[in-house]
Amino acid sequence: MCFEIDSRPPVPPIAGASADAEDLVLRSTDGTPFAAYSARSREPLGPAVVVMPDVRGLFRFYEELALRLAEHGYDAIAIDYFGRTAGVGKRGEEFSFAEHIARTRLGSLTQDVAAAVRELRAGAGAERRPVFTIGFCFGGSNSWLQAAAGHGLAGAIGFYGHPTRAGRDGSPAAIDRVGEFECPILALMGGDDPGIPPEEVARYEEALTAAGIEGEVRVYDGAPHSFFDRRYEEHAEASADAWARVLAFIETHA
Repeated sequence: MCFEIDSRPPVPPIAGASADAEDLVLRSTDGTPFAAYSARSREPLGPAVVVMPDVRGLFRFYEELALRLAEHGYDAIAIDYFGRTAGVGKRGEEFSFAEHIARTRLGSLTQDVAAAVRELRAGAGAERRPVFTIGFCFGGSNSWLQAAAGHGLAGAIGFYGHPTRAGRDGSPAAIDRVGEFECPILALMGGDDPGIPPEEVARYEEALTAAGIEGEVRVYDGAPHSFFDRRYEEHAEASADAWARVLAFIETHA
């Protein structure tokens, strides 16, 4: 698990900015309804972002992150992973996410991302808008994998995803799919993350380079897994730099 239920992104609201937000129920490619949260900017048809949570699925951290993206002019939809096993209702701290994440499959997750991309590209003139994915931990590695899913993404961003670990469902690791990636990659990693050794991150960076994939891998020395959390004041500098890189990545590749 990346963030506690009361965690918040370390990104301050923009004074005077406005964004419309609402809970959604989207329908996946296979017909499954799943929960999502949409934040719309005041900038029509600009870049858009699909937000992919950690193993807990959709909760307030990711809703707030979608709002911060919308304040910067990027429509954003944060998705839930558990429409097939837990329904579409709001969940609290007691939600037993482990049993549901164990039943989540890359194929169904990819169909859910496709539905969010379709929603972001719906409407006159939006068909060609640049769409990015951004994910955290479980969502980080799966965000990178969406680069090989045929969504026509402009870029895929992952915070401390595991680049070399195969999926729980036996699906390949991100490093094994780099030859299929269709867009640039941004990886933002903690240098003091015992679950993702530095040599695994280095292997991923080398694989991206060897495959000719435009990518940036940034490792923050001393930062732990889940450093992007406003409660971690000692990692505020790393968080600020990571957020700046996210915004620059979107602007560069939009």
